[in-house]
Amino acid sequence: MRAFEDTRPNRIVQRLLNDRHSLPLSIVLHLVPGALIVAAYLLIGEPLANTIGYPTLIGWAIALCLVLIPILSGLLWLGRKHNGHISLRGVLHYTDKPLPRGNLVAMVIGLIVWMMVVGFALAPMNNFFKDFFTWLPYADTGGSVTAYLDGYSHSIMLTTMVICLPLTGISLPLIEELYFRGFLLPRISHLGAWAPVLSTVLFALYHFWSPWMFVSRVIFTFPGFWFAWRNKDIRLSIGMHVGVDSILATLGTIALALNLI
Repeated sequence: MRAFEDTRPNRIVQRLLNDRHSLPLSIVLHLVPGALIVAAYLLIGEPLANTIGYPTLIGWAIALCLVLIPILSGLLWLGRKHNGHISLRGVLHYTDKPLPRGNLVAMVIGLIVWMMVVGFALAPMNNFFKDFFTWLPYADTGGSVTAYLDGYSHSIMLTTMVICLPLTGISLPLIEELYFRGFLLPRISHLGAWAPVLSTVLFALYHFWSPWMFVSRVIFTFPGFWFAWRNKDIRLSIGMHVGVDSILATLGTIALALNLI
């Protein structure tokens, strides 16, 4: 029994750190976190937000933290098992920084512009698809720029934005990129050019809390994920994802503080 208990964690570590993940395993590792985030929101985030009288944005931030922070801890645990100390070496790939700094900056700026312009252009399509998901218990959010904040005083909305900015604007999208593009994507690279396609589709599906954005999310995120795979440089997808989220969160906070929205 003792030997079984000792080898079982090692088998799990070996399977997760294997250079190739099977398609079923990759699908599970992509989608289960999204389901857990929705469950955390419905069971903890939303009730807590309602109890303290704050917008649903706080509830979603709580739910994301409850799932993504343990995922980051899990990656560090894998690194400790693999390296003998806390490290992400051997756990994450695409971290060798192959692109020259000038090329990296130019590409990230282009990807940020693409994601923001296309994202806004496809907003009407999101509203169209949203009509098919009115049965969801959280479908009453996401219908406007301030939908997650509507109905609250200006001070509460501003406080919510200030609290969420470093979370949903920076830290949480960074963890997502480390997990989805640094850990999962390289382990399906044996699929060739289909790897970034699958990564993009599964990442869009992972967002169970906004399924009406599936098509637009595939379109505006794919270039960043493809370039990260093509150049084996995770900084590209991090720059695009964190860059856009932090810019939008910062601009939203400033606009709200100045009573522009």
